[in-house]
Amino acid sequence: MKEIATQIEARFAEMGVKVEIKDIETRLNRLINEFKVPAEEARRNVINYFLKEYDIPRTEFYTPRETHLVKASDINEDGRWITLRAKVVQLWESNHESISQVGLLGDESGTIKFTKWAKAELPDVVEGNCYLFKNITTSEYQGQFSVKFNKTSEILPIDEDIDVGSIPVEFRGAIVDIQNGSGLIKRCPECNRALVKGACGEHGKVDGVYDLRVKAVMDNGEKVQDILLNREMTETFIGLTLDEAKDMATEALDQAVVCDLIKNKLIGRYFIASGAKVDRFILVESIKKDEEPVVEEINMLLAHTAPVSQEA
Repeated sequence: MKEIATQIEARFAEMGVKVEIKDIETRLNRLINEFKVPAEEARRNVINYFLKEYDIPRTEFYTPRETHLVKASDINEDGRWITLRAKVVQLWESNHESISQVGLLGDESGTIKFTKWAKAELPDVVEGNCYLFKNITTSEYQGQFSVKFNKTSEILPIDEDIDVGSIPVEFRGAIVDIQNGSGLIKRCPECNRALVKGACGEHGKVDGVYDLRVKAVMDNGEKVQDILLNREMTETFIGLTLDEAKDMATEALDQAVVCDLIKNKLIGRYFIASGAKVDRFILVESIKKDEEPVVEEINMLLAHTAPVSQEA
């Protein structure tokens, strides 16, 4: 909270306005500690209060200064203006009209989530392409950092391929659910979003491009973990190619048969999945059957089975 107050005081000072840091801290403390308002929301509330108090236009306060090029792994502070050179690793579907695009960016140091607001009116990015993202802001929520694109941001395509680095994590457990949006799906040819009832949230009704994926939930008895398998991983793991999946759906006149097949093959079975952890998902790079839980469960049952006492 002290750091947030210092940042707010410093920004107003740059504009020639003296705001007492005690006043800032008092308002932040009341919002965060008394009313349990999230820190980022409290920060905006306090800034807006003093903007109104000193009759300062929001556009003037939030005008970005010259931003520095940073690596994804260096993003560890909320509310900074930065420039990022990165590849669009993945685009995710968004159910919010206020969000134009959301997904994952990556550079040599790692990956980070991004959100592009619809009101920013910026051009769409394409999955797999590389860009220079200028004047974007960092954001923090529950210890997770991300970047946001706004009206002052710039998206500049660059003609190079960035190797994306990541630190893989591993999760062992049983697959307990296959989520909606798994199996044979269609994507928008313009922005790669998954279509909903044949329509893209950005481009409307389009002739979609078929894709294959698995969105699953794993459970190890202590916590659950969402995992995501792309087309290549799904084809290898399930033993079903995209063309075979399309043939199945055509024959059955129903795309759901592909998802049913995936459920029958995976639900209730134990696996070890590893890959980059992004937001709530592990983007699976390797997955294999885990034979050990069966032995462990038997041993646990034997250990907890008390001998039956016999009375004469």
